[in-house]
Amino acid sequence: MEERPRSADFVQSLERGLAVIRAFDAEHRELGLSEVARITGLTRAAARRFLLTLVRLGYMSFSDGRFSLSPRVLELGYAYLSSLTLPQVAQPHMEALVDSVNESSSISVLDDLEVVYVARVPTRRIMSITLSVGTRLPAYATSMGRVLLAALPEPELEARLARIDVRPLSAHTISSADELRTVLERVRKQGWAAVDQELEEGLRSLAVPIRGAADEVVAALNVSVHASRGSMTMLRRDFLPHARQAADAIEADLRRAVGAGPLGR
Repeated sequence: MEERPRSADFVQSLERGLAVIRAFDAEHRELGLSEVARITGLTRAAARRFLLTLVRLGYMSFSDGRFSLSPRVLELGYAYLSSLTLPQVAQPHMEALVDSVNESSSISVLDDLEVVYVARVPTRRIMSITLSVGTRLPAYATSMGRVLLAALPEPELEARLARIDVRPLSAHTISSADELRTVLERVRKQGWAAVDQELEEGLRSLAVPIRGAADEVVAALNVSVHASRGSMTMLRRDFLPHARQAADAIEADLRRAVGAGPLGR
């Protein structure tokens, strides 16, 4: 990713501390000092200082030479999630949507080049990809990401397209930024997006925008289905009306919300 210019107010030590926290994920639940240094690009000495500081503050645990995140790190994300009106408002409408289509539904917001899941109502079916609140996925390969990217003002969209590394995540993923630009133009015109196994083989999804009080797109709602249970035609014919109905209901409740957070204003 292209490095952005830094102002005199930029605190590099904070950036490095956050990089140490982000080094831990579902595939790296425990890491040694050398591994953290390699992932973050820090020296061993610097990585050690950050890790031990995080241990002292309670955000990290240390045992048998391995570091891992502690439950206290959830406080960092909870402050954001608890300030949102959207997940609480959306939950009953998402549950009604899932009951109607018998497939999972999620809501995400755009964070630079990725979507971040802020609400999810799953079915009991097991999929190979694990999705939950806080999950981050590349926006270019997801239906929600395409809805959110297409809603950006043209100059901002072009700036992000210049930084997106379009990589094949499956045999079906689009292959270039030009192809993505064409897809986003279509999404902008039709008002929804559908993705056919581009993020993962066998996974199809459809997404619609959720708009705030000023009619700006603040989030996206999707319905996902395994390819063996639903065709792209079924997504458009049967799921799109239900998804739009749920999004409309969420938008209406957001407008009525008193003292709503940033997504409801």
